[in-house]
Amino acid sequence: MEVAMFISSAVLLLLLSSIINGDAAAAAQDGGEGVDLASLLDFRKSITNDPSGAMSSWNATAAAHFCGWKGVTCDGQRRRVAALELAGLTLSGKISPSLGNMSFLSSLNLSGNLLSGQLPPQLGGLRRLVFLDLGGNLLQGSIPEALTNCTKLRTLDISRNHLVGNITSNIALLSNLRNLRLHTNNLTGIIPPGIGNITSLNIVILQGNKLEGSIPVELGKLSNLTHLLLGGNRLTGRIPDVLFNLSMVQEIALPLNMLNGQLPSDLGNFIPNLQQLYLGGNTLGGQIPDSLGNASELQWLDLSYNQRFTGRIPPSLGKLQKLEKLGFDLNNLEAKDSWGWEFLDALSNCTRLKMLSLHQNLLQGVLPNSIGNLSSSMENLVLSTNMLSGPVPSSIGNLRRLTKFGLDFNSFTGPIDGWIGSMANLQALYLDSNNFTGNIPASIGNMSKLSELFLSDNQFHGLIPSSLGKLQQLLKLDLRYNNLQGNIPEEVFTIATIVQCGLSHNSLQGLIPSLSRLQQLSYLDLSSNKLTGEIPHTLGACQQLETINMGQNFLSGSIPISLGNLSLLTMLNLSHNNFTGPIPIAISKLQFLSQLDLSDNHLEGQVPTDGVFRNATAISLEGNLQLCGGVLELHMPLCPTVYQSKTGRRNFLVKLLVPILGIASLMVLAYLAIFRKKMFRKQSPLPSSSDHFPIVSYKDLAQATDNFTDTNLIGRGSYGSVYKGKLTQENIVVAVKVFHLDMQGNDFKALVYKFMPNGNLDTWLHAKSGTNASDQLSLSQRINIAVDIADALQYLHYDCEDPIIHCDLKPSNVLLDDDMTAHLGDFGIAHFYLKSQLPAAGDLSSISSIGLKGTIGYIPPEYAGSGFLSTSGDVYSFGVVLLELLTGKRPTDPMFCNGLSIINFVERNYPDATTQIIDTYLREDHKELALATLDEDKAVYQLLLDMLGVALSCTRQNPNGRMNMREAAAKLHAIKISYISGIDSTSEHITLYKMADGSY
Repeated sequence: MEVAMFISSAVLLLLLSSIINGDAAAAAQDGGEGVDLASLLDFRKSITNDPSGAMSSWNATAAAHFCGWKGVTCDGQRRRVAALELAGLTLSGKISPSLGNMSFLSSLNLSGNLLSGQLPPQLGGLRRLVFLDLGGNLLQGSIPEALTNCTKLRTLDISRNHLVGNITSNIALLSNLRNLRLHTNNLTGIIPPGIGNITSLNIVILQGNKLEGSIPVELGKLSNLTHLLLGGNRLTGRIPDVLFNLSMVQEIALPLNMLNGQLPSDLGNFIPNLQQLYLGGNTLGGQIPDSLGNASELQWLDLSYNQRFTGRIPPSLGKLQKLEKLGFDLNNLEAKDSWGWEFLDALSNCTRLKMLSLHQNLLQGVLPNSIGNLSSSMENLVLSTNMLSGPVPSSIGNLRRLTKFGLDFNSFTGPIDGWIGSMANLQALYLDSNNFTGNIPASIGNMSKLSELFLSDNQFHGLIPSSLGKLQQLLKLDLRYNNLQGNIPEEVFTIATIVQCGLSHNSLQGLIPSLSRLQQLSYLDLSSNKLTGEIPHTLGACQQLETINMGQNFLSGSIPISLGNLSLLTMLNLSHNNFTGPIPIAISKLQFLSQLDLSDNHLEGQVPTDGVFRNATAISLEGNLQLCGGVLELHMPLCPTVYQSKTGRRNFLVKLLVPILGIASLMVLAYLAIFRKKMFRKQSPLPSSSDHFPIVSYKDLAQATDNFTDTNLIGRGSYGSVYKGKLTQENIVVAVKVFHLDMQGNDFKALVYKFMPNGNLDTWLHAKSGTNASDQLSLSQRINIAVDIADALQYLHYDCEDPIIHCDLKPSNVLLDDDMTAHLGDFGIAHFYLKSQLPAAGDLSSISSIGLKGTIGYIPPEYAGSGFLSTSGDVYSFGVVLLELLTGKRPTDPMFCNGLSIINFVERNYPDATTQIIDTYLREDHKELALATLDEDKAVYQLLLDMLGVALSCTRQNPNGRMNMREAAAKLHAIKISYISGIDSTSEHITLYKMADGSY
């Protein structure tokens, strides 16, 4: 009985418990849906811009359940959010921490948007999360440690953001991870060895960060690894041999680091599945292992830009039946006899080979005839900058699918007509800087896809074939330094738009044929020929022309007025010819023209005084004995007057006005002297100007700086000391530069600036040792700063009523405000370019004749010789600053001695070794060097080349050869736009490194 009662009681309790638990579960389920709904709505509020309206249905008042909202997928039974996918919708805003409350979430994909802010640590609460992709946003801050709590994660992708800090060693807790993508951020520190314990990993992509140290040997334990991409970091040391023992690996990409040492001799024996091996842009050396021929699956092999690989190219590579691309550029590989050239015979077995690039090695002698036996699929063949000689084998014509062919900078001889005609698919042909002879074959006109044709520095003679007119896609044509002659027919300039056409330094025989179909061309150079006759007036119809060089010829007649129609023209050189007549006034209307050379002709008449003619350093008119007038600094004779009566009237006016103007000038000077003394005796501040800049007294500045005490001293220079202060009444923090003067009475001179909280550029470029790497300037910041400085100088030179010469441009005079916008400061020795104040001799230095102006290292060379101040001097200083911005080296660095300067240091390494000379901290942006090269037009490597090119153009010894600030600013703006466009449009790819030839 008692037992029965006990059992009944127990059953009753179980039933009650079941009912209670069931109600609790139901209540929990309802509460869970409410949490998910609240989380989704909170996330919706955090989105500030939804251009596609993807989240327009996210409305709590709508009849539809949130499981029907776009991007939301629910668990069918529980009606809980299991997946949230809103990728590639250009959403702006932040990631709401509330997403971490959706406890059933297993997949979160917000990639390819514009989300900013920090990664919420609350995401670490998503214990069911398997897939997390936040790549391609604008996220900042560090990777939350809490993410390592998501132990079920198989994919973690937070690549292509602006994340900083270290990769936590606790990442090893993600023991189920298969796909780790942290590339293209600003991550620092080492690669955690613990990653080697995540044995489930298939893909590891960490490239494009600032990671340092060696590659952990522990990565050799990742037996399931298929792709390892660590390029574009600061990794050092040797490549662990164990990486080449990973039998499953398909791709190893370690380019653009500082790895050294030799490759293991048995490298190819244990990587049966390796398809792509990228080791370019390091300092690896030694011989290329013969064992690579055993890596039977290898398709792409790139060892370019190491400079230390030596010996011969192993013929064993001919066993690689699947080989498509082979790049060994910029090394010391040799081939000088049949033994050294065996590799070429062997490569004929690689029937899939599309690219072979051996630029700048030590290949010597005659090119073997077996070159024509290479794969019929060959598209890209580059053998430039070697020591090859003799004729090009006619068998080269067998390679009919070639699109790019480079033999430039060798010593080839003989004609080219025996093989050139069969290459109908060529898009780029580089034969310049050789000793080729004979005619330029008419068959070149059959290359209808040709966009770049370089035949300069050879011994071609005869006529330019009229068939060139059929090359409708031609962008660049260079025929300089040959033997071509003749008149320039008018039909050559019926082109709608000419772009880059260089026919300079020739002595071509005969006429230049019609190129009227070449509608893509932009640069025309016919200099150093034996061309005769007149310039066709139809040249003025080429509206896209930027450069014309016809110097060193026998051209005659007048300069066509139609040249004034070329609104984009920046350089015109007609020197050393037989031109006669006046200089057309129309040329002075060309607003972008910055270089003009008309020297050594027979021109006559008055020199214009507008446009480019206002800048004496931008033009050259020597050797034209009948020219007169122009700006005073040209030192031209005065032009004779037509009527004597006008001369007498002018002399009368001079005699009358000079005394009057002299008396007036003395009165003005006296007034200014009295006003100046009164101004500095005032003890109270004057009213603000119309521009709302307060006019302050000495007392105000003394009070603001606590009587100029050393505690408020910011810095001290050659011309004065700078103090930080706060103007009490205006509540403005200012920087006050007090000039060092010989104190006489109450003399005091100071400049007052708005205080810039980020200091000056010098302190950022040359930070003290121990400075955090995150405090260094990124590539994008350096581009913006360069553009800001260029814009400021352009304004001073062109947009003021009278041009202003800064005279002391250097990084310490470039100030950075709160958002790192650059401001040009310290105009203490700046001068107006006032022609009206010049003496009769035209000596510009008379405006400021007290010694050499500027700072050592930034002073243009012409200042040392004559002291003449000009806007070209500022351009030179800007060029030095730009070089410093990119190399991280001061022009006074101790390494620059014994004739070496920052300028020729860059020139010697430009463009082939650019990555060796740029600032160490710019290698932090190797993420772009690796990633942006997916699109050649947006490659950051090319961007760096372009910026260095601008700097070198600004620092030419001859002021006439420098671009002006208007042109420099325009080019830098174009570079900035290209950079922004390249980063925004970058798409992900498992391979993020381009080979030296421009392919991937």
